[in-house]
Amino acid sequence: MNVGVLGGGTMGLGIAQVSAQNGHKTILVDINKEVLDKSKTKLEKIMARLVEKGKILQDESIAIQSNIVYSTNMQDFKDCGIVIEAIVEDFNIKSEVFSKLESIVSKDCILASNTSSLSIASIGSSLKISNRIIGIHFFNPVPLMALVEIIPSIQTSDLILKNVKSLIDGWGKVAVVCKDTPGFIVNRVARPFYGEAIRIYEEGIADFATIDWAMTELGGFRMGPFTLMDYIGNDVNYTVTETVFSAFYFDPRYKPSFTQKRYKEAGFFGRKSGKGFFDYNDETLNVPPNKNRELGEQIFERILVMLINEAIDALFLNIASKEAIDLAMTKGVNYPKGLLMWADELGLDNVLSKLESMFNEYGEDRYRPSPLLKRMVKSGTKFFR
Repeated sequence: MNVGVLGGGTMGLGIAQVSAQNGHKTILVDINKEVLDKSKTKLEKIMARLVEKGKILQDESIAIQSNIVYSTNMQDFKDCGIVIEAIVEDFNIKSEVFSKLESIVSKDCILASNTSSLSIASIGSSLKISNRIIGIHFFNPVPLMALVEIIPSIQTSDLILKNVKSLIDGWGKVAVVCKDTPGFIVNRVARPFYGEAIRIYEEGIADFATIDWAMTELGGFRMGPFTLMDYIGNDVNYTVTETVFSAFYFDPRYKPSFTQKRYKEAGFFGRKSGKGFFDYNDETLNVPPNKNRELGEQIFERILVMLINEAIDALFLNIASKEAIDLAMTKGVNYPKGLLMWADELGLDNVLSKLESMFNEYGEDRYRPSPLLKRMVKSGTKFFR
């Protein structure tokens, strides 16, 4: 099957690389030839490094690169069995593009979006044959990250879902199926990792470095929330937060922070701008963390129970299975443990007690415990035996 990828940026190139590595003739289309030229050069360097490290043979490198056709013309998608869109996160642009794609490809071609937060059903509404639409959300860098969220919309046929799941499984990815809701699994469940960390900072409990230290050294996370926001880009992360907040009808649990908004407005995007929550131009200006273990444990516990509560609520609302939720967080954002398994280890009664304490103290809906958590504590059950 020929695979089409629309968008020659980092995500699009990553998807094209994985497709080509799995033997598919892959059509990578971008209207900007300069972007395509850069992508081709980038892939050549990636392949050269893989050969140098002994990961692949020279013949394999040549075969993979020859599997990719670079084009500025969407008409070249005409013989594709699937086209995966990986362009700007703008609903109007995506709708226009998918409508145009449908006029090019066959009636059996699967049309997929790599969107991280937009409604698949809404995107599909622009199609005449809307049962072919599906979300396939890869994580960056695509060749290295195992997780792929597969999101069928209410229009998507069972056959399309089955075929896409088979394709992604065949690519050696860990595919999890989830409901078409804002943020899907990862970008929904992970919101407190950023939001509660900022709230702790805003309350004056700890600074950026101390919070990051608590989450990495005591919590076992690969990156602290502020380092990760700087890595993602405060402009990107804030926009996702705003999108999820709006999409959830302004549920207080997903409320954006003025702190991150101000950093975005100031142009402090993080690594790509040289300065964010931390200074990357002159690292000597970064204040070292306060390594008070008692303080660190309090910070870690507070953020962790918020993450757990979000994961439990995702299960309560049938966003995905318990296995899919835990897989998504360990394989998609490299959490040290699945949050539901972590909840079992901590004791669901302890998680509920901490949440109820914060809810009573603050009186804010952001701390409300999930009904499923309350029910499970009452019945004495666990997520995993």
